[in-house]
Amino acid sequence: MTTNPKTLKKMNEQIIFCATNSTKLILQALNTSFMGLSEQTIKEHRNLYGNNKIVHGKKLSLTKRIANAFINPFTAILFCLAIVSIFTDIIIPTMQNSPDDVNPVTVIIILTMVFISGSLRFVQESRSGNAAEKLLSLITTTCTVTRQYRPKAEIPLEDVVIGDIIHLSAGDMIPADARILEAKDLFISQASLTGESEPVEKFAKTYQEKNLSITDYNNILFMGSNVISGSSTAVVIGVGNNTLFGSIASSVSTTPVETNFTKGVNSVSWVLIRFMLFMVPIVFFVNGITKNDWVEAFLFAISIAVGLTPEMLPMIVTTCLAKGAVSMSKKKTIVKNLNSIQNFGAMDILCTDK
Repeated sequence: MTTNPKTLKKMNEQIIFCATNSTKLILQALNTSFMGLSEQTIKEHRNLYGNNKIVHGKKLSLTKRIANAFINPFTAILFCLAIVSIFTDIIIPTMQNSPDDVNPVTVIIILTMVFISGSLRFVQESRSGNAAEKLLSLITTTCTVTRQYRPKAEIPLEDVVIGDIIHLSAGDMIPADARILEAKDLFISQASLTGESEPVEKFAKTYQEKNLSITDYNNILFMGSNVISGSSTAVVIGVGNNTLFGSIASSVSTTPVETNFTKGVNSVSWVLIRFMLFMVPIVFFVNGITKNDWVEAFLFAISIAVGLTPEMLPMIVTTCLAKGAVSMSKKKTIVKNLNSIQNFGAMDILCTDK
């Protein structure tokens, strides 16, 4: 999921318009005033501009999560071998009226290993995802707004709409992109957006320049930043994904890159596949030519393919990763993707300034 270029351009134009025009003109354009929005206008603005929520991407469906847990190159090999074993160890002996030759043990072992491995991964990742969602649900952030008949009311951040008059003081988080109406000794930390380590002083002035970077307009407050000191009154000009913070969040909500662990597992799987494609035909032809029994040669070649595949490997790997996730949870760390455990273990030094 990436930000629509048209949406990004419209957002930039809105910020530049609000930064370079008087507060009176801005309030008129947003259909609001220092007295705040009426209930009817709030509904209209919410329908027109949307809710103040950042959409991080669609949650994977149950079917998709099950598929991710069970389907990978290695389990694909095991599934193929299981299908072949069903024919060679069950169907063919049954058709030949040789019940003594029916041997479902190989099929049962392979499918059991696949089932245990996939189930462990699915259960662990589901539990981690649910725990993360529960933690997020415990966090409730509010902001102070002025609305008609409700001076300086506390409302959840999600309820903020464009045109709301917000009041900020030291320690507050900026709930949405906003144009400053009044400010007193206002210093804002924008490190999460721009990487600036020092707080930036903000003013209620009007700019004349229209070619500055949007983060250089010091009369604009950005969602995701927070107040270090001072106080301010501002009018909301952008909410949700139509904010600078929202556009950044949308741009990183893409399919995550493949981890080194996943690359390694896939590499081993392809080595096994190439080895089978090389060995099985050779064994089949050599055995068929020397013994002149092509059915027996085929069954022997298939047994070689089964023997080359370590059926226990997926279950052992998943069990080790799950144990690592449990150990991390005891240290108050939730691992949502089991494959990330290997990345943790591969780190020598982790540096962060956020």
